[in-house]
Amino acid sequence: MIRLNLVLLMAVLASALYLVGVQYDSRRLFSELDRANSEATRLETERERLQVEKRAQATPARVERLAREKLQMRLASPGVTAYVSYSAPAVGNEPIPSRAASAAKQVSQ
Repeated sequence: MIRLNLVLLMAVLASALYLVGVQYDSRRLFSELDRANSEATRLETERERLQVEKRAQATPARVERLAREKLQMRLASPGVTAYVSYSAPAVGNEPIPSRAASAAKQVSQ
């Protein structure tokens, strides 16, 4: 009978120690979950703030102002627009001389 009592006592002690360990792990995991939830909330707020900032940065008026000020760009007008035309290749598959090649021939002559 004493042996049975000792075995039961050891089982109860082992069960108690296991319960303490499980409770500790449970509390640790819960605090990690709470930390992760608060981090997710912070990141979501940051994402929303950045989206608002992105929309503000991409307004057409701002883009036009930056193009004018920083890149010295100006609006296109017919007076400053260069038009390029395309002519079909000759029938004999001969390459069409470019303007640069024509200019080089004139300089060499």
